[in-house]
Amino acid sequence: MRGATHARWAACAAAVALAATACGDDGGGDSGGGDGDGSGIVSSSWGDPQNPLEPANTNEVQGGKVLDMLFRGLKRYDAKTGKANDMLAEKIETSDSQNFTVTVKTGWKFSNGEAVDAKSFVDAWNYGASLKNNQKNAYFFGYIDGYDKTHPEDGSKQTADTLSGLKVTGPNTFTVKLNQKFSTFPDTLGYAAFSPLPQSFFDDHAGWLSKPVGNGPYTIDSYAKGSVMKMRQWVEYPGEDKAQNGGVDLKVYTDNNTAYTDLMAGNLDLVDDVPASQLKNAKSDLGDRYINTPAGIIQTLAFPFYDKAWDKAGMEKVRTGLSRAIDREQITETIFQKTRTPASDWTSPVLGEAGGFKEGLCGDACEYDPAEAKKLIEEGGGLPGGQVKISYNADTGSHKEWVDAVCNSVNNALDNDKACVGNPIGTFADFRNQITQSKMSGPFRAGWQMDYPLIQNFLQPLYYTNASSNDGKWTNAEFDKLVNEANAETDQAKAVDLFQQAEEVLRDDMGAIPLWYQNGSAGYSERVSDVALNQFSVPVYNEIKVS
Repeated sequence: MRGATHARWAACAAAVALAATACGDDGGGDSGGGDGDGSGIVSSSWGDPQNPLEPANTNEVQGGKVLDMLFRGLKRYDAKTGKANDMLAEKIETSDSQNFTVTVKTGWKFSNGEAVDAKSFVDAWNYGASLKNNQKNAYFFGYIDGYDKTHPEDGSKQTADTLSGLKVTGPNTFTVKLNQKFSTFPDTLGYAAFSPLPQSFFDDHAGWLSKPVGNGPYTIDSYAKGSVMKMRQWVEYPGEDKAQNGGVDLKVYTDNNTAYTDLMAGNLDLVDDVPASQLKNAKSDLGDRYINTPAGIIQTLAFPFYDKAWDKAGMEKVRTGLSRAIDREQITETIFQKTRTPASDWTSPVLGEAGGFKEGLCGDACEYDPAEAKKLIEEGGGLPGGQVKISYNADTGSHKEWVDAVCNSVNNALDNDKACVGNPIGTFADFRNQITQSKMSGPFRAGWQMDYPLIQNFLQPLYYTNASSNDGKWTNAEFDKLVNEANAETDQAKAVDLFQQAEEVLRDDMGAIPLWYQNGSAGYSERVSDVALNQFSVPVYNEIKVS
């Protein structure tokens, strides 16, 4: 999930970071008391999402947090293991890894009373795949037959409004025909883009967008952009993972240092992104109320391959040289207090070896070597324009600190204190808009939070030609070929090997620079308990209890 870090998601203004106290003065202490009876309200730091909360149009972390509370899909990922367990799926059957029959559990409904059935999924997926609806996650439906007609990618006219590979066969059954074998397709269906939608979404789209209706354990009570979104427990929720609190107030912060200060002052219950400047103090400040746990998140530097200056012959040496100029060990230790681990591939250790993580796959290209870095950059023709500017959003995530540290490392390697500079962009929303409009002129931060725990998710959405989150527009035919072969492979070990071969292609061209794997970090007040982060580094809000 783009923005993470994901990948991830303006004091009193649109943004996507965490909201100045002035935007909402009801802190943890007075946002809904509780006596452990499940009625208390949790106050948590948050940031305005980039787009309206349509499941197929949300590919960043902040919006994703809301969707995770608002919806339940066919699958749901275990918070501790990441395993894709059946949620609304009674069963998903296939004999050839290309044709699937899905049976939806009965008894589920949306919070407006509508039943959740097979049509709820098929209509939602057709909407997400249609070019005219301009959904950012349309690409996730690309393996379903007929996608080339509903969402042509060659500039031709859309000739169908629905996917020919989706058919409702009964009130609670539908079939899915893919355009190629995809053995792990069922495991992708816990991603929010595959959520069902009620008929009210289609009958009154504007009304639904103003107050989204889902089928999860929470409903949206109100939302004031730049201030707070009030999520409230849906008491009639039919699932077993019912909310253990009365609701969650997601408070917008433009500076996570302010959020941390509010937490320490008792005005906030939960901060799920402890600022870098506070990491050295967090354990002593919070004790057991500080969480530092591995997550499926990687921070990278992406390049604008749509800019010829970065895509001409020899630039692969420049990109690799920049990678070798970065002292990852020092930065993760001094800036992040070891809550980050230097990256040696483009995935995440949480996958494990069987799942596709291969420590050291990046090889020398990710090893700090100032002399070799300088040599490679000179051999590649030098930095475009003589200077590299690293763009980042300035409103959250402590990005200034690490970008400055990266630039210092590059400048030292090149013996030039002006070779690299940071380029702050005010808000996350503005930053993402510039990226999606292909307006970057140099490297930019590109954190990724996994959508589902598969190696495919760390590679295909980001680096496959024209993929949904391929913001730098990198393209390589051999990479695409290997990914296609991996997806079609039914033997998991063979599929992983093919994906890793694709990763080696990415490495040899340095399509993006892997920086470090990120732990999830959070701190919470004495007022709440049972606080945990899942493998996506998102709080498991429904399990939090308020005393």
